[in-house]
Amino acid sequence: MVRKIVVVTGVVQGVGFRFSAQREAAKLGVTGWVRNRPDGSVETAVQGAEEPVTEMLRWLRTGPNSANVRSFEVTDVVPVDGESDFSIEG
Repeated sequence: MVRKIVVVTGVVQGVGFRFSAQREAAKLGVTGWVRNRPDGSVETAVQGAEEPVTEMLRWLRTGPNSANVRSFEVTDVVPVDGESDFSIEG
C-alpha cells in the first residue's frame, strides 16, 4: 500500500479535472481525494497498491482533455487507514 500527494498546476481548474480524477480513480480502484487550491492548482491524495497508484499518477500528468498541466509534484506520505473511496473535497 502506497500513498502519494500530488499537486498539479496549469489550466486545471474549471475544466472538469476533479470530476475526471474521481472517475479515473474509481476505474483504477484507488482511494483518496482531490481538491482545488486557492492558488489555482489541484491537490490530490492517491492511495492503493503500487501499480494502480502509478497508473493514476500517469493520468494526473495530463488530466482530462480540457486541462493543460504545466507542472506536477509528487510527495510520498504514510498511507492512512479507513479510507474507502476517492472523494472530491471543497
